[in-house]
Amino acid sequence: MLRFLGLERFDKRLNVGLLELITSKQRRVAFLLTYFALMRHAETEWNREKRVQGQQDAPLTSSGRQQARRWGCALARHQLDYMVTSDLGRAIHTATLINHSLVLPCSLEPRLREQDWGSWSGSKLSDLLNTNELKVQEKLGWDFRPVDGESRREVLQRSRQALMDIAQQMRGNRILVITHGGVIRCLLYRLCGRRFLPDEPALIKPYRLHWLSYNGEGFKVYRLNEEI
Repeated sequence: MLRFLGLERFDKRLNVGLLELITSKQRRVAFLLTYFALMRHAETEWNREKRVQGQQDAPLTSSGRQQARRWGCALARHQLDYMVTSDLGRAIHTATLINHSLVLPCSLEPRLREQDWGSWSGSKLSDLLNTNELKVQEKLGWDFRPVDGESRREVLQRSRQALMDIAQQMRGNRILVITHGGVIRCLLYRLCGRRFLPDEPALIKPYRLHWLSYNGEGFKVYRLNEEI
């Protein structure tokens, strides 16, 4: 750079100053906050029928497809940089419809899948609520585990690690995350100190945007239940 400017003698003091400037900038970059906007996929046929989906899939309803298109237009105001979606079909379809408006680079992340509900997947909620087995599991809070499925702790562990890995690659960006209700609850309930017990009041509303920030060391809740 100095030669280009026509300076033949290299000033060591200037060199030290440039290095200090670069080092200072690197420090600032290291502490840039990464923001995650979490949202659940649009309505599916099984949502409408009040069936447990887990890691099985059901197509979006007509209303769900309209939802996703509206969200795409509304989300433009947030100046998002990137999109990550669960690799389940309902999340991918939602992300695709949203991205017709946003046109963001997008990647799939299997660790953002919904909780595996095992042999309960596909069951109607009304049927499960009448079983003693579900009632027993609900009292276990974070250790809730459907038959042949995974626990809420396991969902938290994989989804949290997924966001940390994404933040390392996309530091300082604002990232839209299309995922599932169970994943969002696990992430937010842990940060808010919830026990995940039936007697706790509801924390999050469906079909809202929930923001997290990450500073390289941990997550914080930035904003909950923002209307889209």
